[in-house]
Formats: sequence, structure tokens, C-alpha cells
Amino acid sequence: MTEAEQAVSALLALMAQLRDPQRGCPWDREQTFATIAPYTVEEAYEVADAIERGDRAHLCDELGDLLFQVVFHARMAEERGWFDFAAVARGIHDKLVRRHPHLFAGVSLPPQDLVRVWEEQKAQERAATAHATPGGGAVLGGIPKALPALTRATKLGRRAARVGFDWPDATQVRAKVLEELHEVDEALGGPARGTDTGALADELGDLLFSIVNWTRHLQVDAEQALRAANGKFEQRFARMEASAGARGLELAQLSAAQWDALWREAKLNGS
Repeated sequence: MTEAEQAVSALLALMAQLRDPQRGCPWDREQTFATIAPYTVEEAYEVADAIERGDRAHLCDELGDLLFQVVFHARMAEERGWFDFAAVARGIHDKLVRRHPHLFAGVSLPPQDLVRVWEEQKAQERAATAHATPGGGAVLGGIPKALPALTRATKLGRRAARVGFDWPDATQVRAKVLEELHEVDEALGGPARGTDTGALADELGDLLFSIVNWTRHLQVDAEQALRAANGKFEQRFARMEASAGARGLELAQLSAAQWDALWREAKLNGS
């Protein structure tokens, strides 16, 4: 048995002990798929955060936490007689073999066709299981609703584009963005009509969806772009706090002009 096999085996045994009905951990025993799922999502984000920060030490730790989530879910499934960790591992192994015919099926493919073949194989798998997937159909089925909204919007747009439902180019998506912005203005209404908050939320959602599709056409990842914007905002705000504190200014007492001056200073110092 290799070192990796020994480590996985020990982890699986530990998980079984934690879930043991008589001698296990009370907290681990009472968990369900629903209660563990938020932790699974959180751990995946912490992996992404460690990668983004280039933190190799924490990346190893976070990958371990994410692996534990997989082991936890697999153990709960095994207790219900659904499947076990071995089935999970075999499933992803077989899927990867299917999606790499140029390596395992003797199919000769030029590099530019690899992504196309990968996506075609995924489409075939989705079509084969569409009847068991709630909602979405064969084309849009299987895109998890728990994904971040920006990421899910990108995937929905990309899937629809594969069957020809898409704008011809980024220029036309930009026109759609402006159209949706105009509809947001209309939903805001005037002083006499007031604002229908339900209609406004609907139009703002359409605007955000069109912006995501614009970024897709421009080959920019919307989720990453917004994450970068969030980080930039945090850094600039922290610089504003520091500047205000150095001058003995209370943030809550600042005027609009003072905020603007601090923001401009923070942008200049951060460039």
C-alpha cells in the first residue's frame, strides 16, 4: 500500500469512528447532508482564497479540509446504502478516462480540439442523465443552483451559446446592457407613480445577467472580476480609515467632500 493509500484509508477509518452510533463524536453523528453542505462550500472558497494569495502552506491545509468534506458526505451516503467513498473515486476516475479519449481510447486529437471533445463528452453525459435531473433539461441541466450567482449566470450563458442561443458579438451584448439599464430607469418610476420594488429587482436582475454575458463575450470571468473589485475596494477603504485616523477624523462625521478627498487620495496612493 502506498503512502497516499495509507493516508486515505486512515482518514476513512477516522470518519467511520467519528460517525459511530455508540462511540462517535456527538456533533459528527448528528450532522446531515444539509447541515454539512454549507461547510463544503466554505472550504472550497478557502481553497480558492489560499490559491489567490499564493499561500502554499495554507493551501495544503485547506485541501485537507475540503477532502474531509468529501469523506464526510461519502460516509453519510454509505450509512444510507447509497454509495461509498470507493464509488466516488471510481466514478471520477471513469469520467476522466471517458473525457480523455486521446490518452485512453487511441483517438488522435490536435490540441485545439481537446476542449471541444471534453465539452461534447460532458454534453453526452448530461443528455444521458437529463431524465433524472430536476429542471433545466439536457442543455441547462446540472448547473448547481448553489453556485455563486455570477458564476451560474456565466455557465447558463455559455451552455445556451453552445446550441446557438447567444448574441453574435460583444457589441450587441453591450447594447443589451444599455437596454436593460433603461428598463431599470423605467422601473424606478417618477414621484407620482412611485417605485415598484418587485419590478425594480426583476429589472436589476436582468441588468446583472446581461453584464455577466457581456463579460463572457469579452473573455473576462465575472466572478473573478468582482472578487478583484471587492479586494480593491477593501484596500482603498482601509487606506481611507488610516488616513482619517492619522488626522483625528471620525469616519461617521465626515462630509461627502471629505470622503471624496480621502477616496481620491487612497486611489492615488494605491496606484
